[in-house]
Amino acid sequence: MSDATAKRGPLAGIRVLDCTGVIVGPTSTLLLAEQGADVIKVEPPEGDLMRKLGGKAPANAPGMSPKFMHFNRNKRSIVLDLKAPEGQEVIRRLAATSDVFVSNMRPRALASLGLNWEALSALNPRMVHCTIAGFATDGPYDGAPAYDTIIQGLSGVAACLEQVLGEPRFAPFVLTDHIVGIIAAQSICAALVARASTGQGQAIEVPMFENAAAFVLSEHLGQRTFEPDGTMGDPRIMTPDARPIPTKDGYICVSANTDPQARGFFTAIGRPELMQDPRFHNVAARLAHVADYFALRAEVMREKTTAEWVELLRRHDVPAMPYHTLPSLLEDPQLRGSGVLTKEEGEEHMLGLRHANRFSGSGLPESRLAPRQGQHAEAILAELGYGAEDRARLLGREDAA
Repeated sequence: MSDATAKRGPLAGIRVLDCTGVIVGPTSTLLLAEQGADVIKVEPPEGDLMRKLGGKAPANAPGMSPKFMHFNRNKRSIVLDLKAPEGQEVIRRLAATSDVFVSNMRPRALASLGLNWEALSALNPRMVHCTIAGFATDGPYDGAPAYDTIIQGLSGVAACLEQVLGEPRFAPFVLTDHIVGIIAAQSICAALVARASTGQGQAIEVPMFENAAAFVLSEHLGQRTFEPDGTMGDPRIMTPDARPIPTKDGYICVSANTDPQARGFFTAIGRPELMQDPRFHNVAARLAHVADYFALRAEVMREKTTAEWVELLRRHDVPAMPYHTLPSLLEDPQLRGSGVLTKEEGEEHMLGLRHANRFSGSGLPESRLAPRQGQHAEAILAELGYGAEDRARLLGREDAA
């Protein structure tokens, strides 16, 4: 790898053809873009739905909603009508030159557009073809439409919140879209590793429901793992007291799980003898009496301010941090210091998000703002070998012959 390539991220040289929209697919391709892949976002003439649904866009940048901006940075955009012959012509050229194809269209729609694995692998046998679907193709829900709220309710996420809050609720972010998008990116990278040794691409199916259900059950299958009538749910997490703890002036987040951490916690609160209490003397005992343990925490934390507790608990090696509201999170010195949250140059009032992860062997590409709709069409068409006249024709310009 040349020095120039190394400075562009570990996925430098990988081209990703991104036919995704909304959140789950763009989450996946964002991770690939932030690791150096050239992600070409193919948008329909009306644009990605999140351009309009993701919040109010600035007057000078229509179609650039906040949520769209944050999920589509570091990508390039081209607009194609995939139902038209011209769009089909371009997408097939792109597929022939791409390492990865990602879509969250339903399988039937992909097939009708000639973008399924069978069609594209005939053009490019080295392609990694990833379809993010609502449900696995070998189950009775195959082909049913799915959105994050549907999957949260079906997979048990909302039921977990019901157990804690007393009523079914959705997590206040598109949780399963995030989880499945991350899994899709990891699966794509695994397939690229396999291709390095076999020379062949492969098809990947990433179902939302099955992945979300496995995520919930790995945490909360509990004693049903071994017992037909066993209890489900991790009691440390499912108790209503598993939450930020009120202090004298706000809230604090404390996690004292191991025996050394519990010993440090009891010492910090001036009750070291509690380590000999049969309810608290080891991990198993504290799990069996988690309600008592959490009630004790809630009682003592009110005696000092958040800052006082954070300093004292850290001194005893107990994990503790202040609780953030959404506005206070923007002032966190760690986020600012690490450069993850930044004020974008040239954008007077814009806060941006940048790469959180670091690679010692390959730097990261310079962070770029999300693209305007079709912003890079001219350059992408030129890379595909289209001459000036054909580019003008495909872009609908007046200078087309």
